[in-house]
Amino acid sequence: MTLSQEQITHIAELARLALTDVEKARFREQLSDVLDYAARLQEVDTSAIPPMASVLPVDTVMRDDVARPGMPPEQILANAPDQEDNMFRVPVILE
Repeated sequence: MTLSQEQITHIAELARLALTDVEKARFREQLSDVLDYAARLQEVDTSAIPPMASVLPVDTVMRDDVARPGMPPEQILANAPDQEDNMFRVPVILE
């Protein structure tokens, strides 16, 4: 699919790119090649391939979610600039 100069100019405007005529000519050729390759991929028969969300196996590498005791509030608030009733005190930003 060969793109026209007007199409390249329109794409550049949408992307807010100020391109020179030389750059437009180069991008026209490159983008046309990308679109030609995408069109070739559309011709591949994928009817025997089941739909999938990922090509990777669905295995979790994360640890089990196990409840553990937390840190004591005194240790958490040790470096807080301001605190009140075992909570961080922050400046009011909404009325």
